[in-house]
Amino acid sequence: MEPERERTGRAPKRGKKRRRVANQLVGAAEAMRARWDLEERQQPEAKKARLSTILFAENCEITHGQLCELLKYAVLGKSSVPKPSWCQLFHQNHLNNVVVFILQGMSQLHFYRFYLEFGFLRKAFRHKFRLPPPSSDFLADIIGLQRKKKIGDLSKTMEEGFPDCENFVPTKCNGSITDNSPLFGLDCEMCLTSKGRELTRISLVAEGGCCVMDELVKPDNKIVDYLTSFSGITKKILNPVTTKLKDVQRQLKALLPPDAVLVGHSLDLDLRALKMIHPYVIDTSLLYVREQGRRFKLKFLAKTILGKDIQCPDRLGHDAIEDARTTLELARYFLKYGPKKIAELNLETVASHQELQAAGQEPRNTAEVVQQLNAGVLECLDSLGQKLLFLTREADASELSSSKTCQTIKCLSNKEVLEQARVEIPLFPFSIVQFSFEPFSPNLTEEMNKRMQIKWTEMSTVYAGPFSKNCNLRALKKLFKSFGPVRSMTLVLETHQPHLCIQYEVLEAAQLAIESLDGILVEGACIKVQRPVTELTLDCDTLVNELEHDSENRGTIYLSGVRETFKEHLLQRSSLFLGLEAVILPKDLKSGKQKKYCFLRFKTFGRAQRALDILTGKDWKLKGRHALTPRHLQAWLRGLPPESRRPPGLRVIPPPSEQEALQMLKVDHPKIAAWRWGRKIGKLYHSLCPGTLCLILLPGTKSTHGSLSGLGLMGIKDEEESSTPNMCS
Repeated sequence: MEPERERTGRAPKRGKKRRRVANQLVGAAEAMRARWDLEERQQPEAKKARLSTILFAENCEITHGQLCELLKYAVLGKSSVPKPSWCQLFHQNHLNNVVVFILQGMSQLHFYRFYLEFGFLRKAFRHKFRLPPPSSDFLADIIGLQRKKKIGDLSKTMEEGFPDCENFVPTKCNGSITDNSPLFGLDCEMCLTSKGRELTRISLVAEGGCCVMDELVKPDNKIVDYLTSFSGITKKILNPVTTKLKDVQRQLKALLPPDAVLVGHSLDLDLRALKMIHPYVIDTSLLYVREQGRRFKLKFLAKTILGKDIQCPDRLGHDAIEDARTTLELARYFLKYGPKKIAELNLETVASHQELQAAGQEPRNTAEVVQQLNAGVLECLDSLGQKLLFLTREADASELSSSKTCQTIKCLSNKEVLEQARVEIPLFPFSIVQFSFEPFSPNLTEEMNKRMQIKWTEMSTVYAGPFSKNCNLRALKKLFKSFGPVRSMTLVLETHQPHLCIQYEVLEAAQLAIESLDGILVEGACIKVQRPVTELTLDCDTLVNELEHDSENRGTIYLSGVRETFKEHLLQRSSLFLGLEAVILPKDLKSGKQKKYCFLRFKTFGRAQRALDILTGKDWKLKGRHALTPRHLQAWLRGLPPESRRPPGLRVIPPPSEQEALQMLKVDHPKIAAWRWGRKIGKLYHSLCPGTLCLILLPGTKSTHGSLSGLGLMGIKDEEESSTPNMCS
């Protein structure tokens, strides 16, 4: 059923389609020439650091550890640490600075509750992602701050536990250990997946040097980096493997006797990869301890103490069985000769001398890479002879303040933090600027959360009508479903003539229905398509307009009516869609089947508009518009509990405390704070030098009353300004 147009104010479709067809006849040839011309023009230009347009995380939530991966890679680059598992940072060596702004006390709820007030942040940063609720020390987590371990006697060293091991499997080795308890050398290889580091190989060696277990393991999640140059494992090697993590966990439990002692180098990482808990361990990286909590490399200890060469550079990766044997030999050496003999070897002096000689060389094996991963941002900066700047209020100083590699400036207020930041940031390669705000009270948090959920539900709901009493209901339902996925559709009979209430799954579908059908003749009747009018939707038009101009949405289009073969056809005709960077095909959470809508992301708004014209034209016959909801926001909205939604039109009364605060226009009210500090951070951002990687982190909140997820925004200054002109005015 095709709707008829009643007014002549809108451009007729027929002429527009003819122009599209004419454009498409020469489109392919012109597109190829344009691409070649562009590449030639760009050839002599200097390279610029830039971020990938699409995040790899399926649920758009980035862990604090993954955030640390990016920060370390920004400092050291690919020669020393693996690339981040969740995003791409191109031309890292062209970064000039790294600046992290932390808005302590704020969350994702703050950002979208006061979305219109955070004008600069939503327009300037194209990359946004969700953060899990913070731990007790958010700052330590995101920079990988190493907490000092006290090394006592051997028995204490042999008992390690993990604070975050709820899903770990115990080996059930609960026997009493004696001098005769058997030692087993353990070494694991890991790869990087969409969820972080996962196990790809486990090797277990008994005391006599005999290998009792050597298994390849297929990770559960998609592999983004095999770390082949360090582990020797390739896609070809791992493809036929069917062994999973649970299989090796079961084997290991069966192999180990009750009083077994596991020996390894940085053994905590191996056990984390295995997701297992074992009560009795010897970690050779802690036995042979360095100054300031640093660790010797296994290769160095093998050569200096045992006189043997391992992890040779002419070999692809290294031998995990050989490494496991080496840790056993090092443990036996320590037990035989004791710490006094080790002290006489002057290991620190020898290692420092070798490091000076080898300055600038790449790490050669997984152990070195893992140690870099485990080292943290401060150690990475220290290896380059650099310091980190930490600006914070005096009341909010953390463990970071006591580090020798950190220049801490404590201030009395947020205003003083801002003033110091303007002066100090240009003097440091890496800066963390922390502002502190009062979090919402528990009651206000609960109320705000409910109201936000209801607001987005109402914005995705439309009323359409009036229709005749003899209308074709099946045809009407088909028409409204053509704009996007429908959560519910009900017939309203309270009115003189029937109406339909349609609740869509995505905001874009509701907006598309309004733009396409409002004021149109359907079955002889001119219908009105509109959202429910409540106090939560009064500013809906403004909010939709601002969402469309959000920097993350610019260049992204929404399409409805796509089939399973859509991506294949799209790539076959890629010459028509220059600048296409990502195809996002949502799937049903229960069935896993592809839904009938998608998002396409392009480098520029112009290319996105061109693609939209083609895909909604005669050949493709899809419905679409520019995107309104970023991926992380879609993930959040999909997770809304159904019981929080209310029937459209039901009034929600703001808490009295908030009403009073708004009437008095208090400076410290969250709405005012969002507006003021968004502008202040914007001015500070403009003063940063080009090529600065900038992150804005709203950590979220965690309390006995509940938790709120955080939000991260990031961009590289010159990259964002060149791709989104006039975004900050």
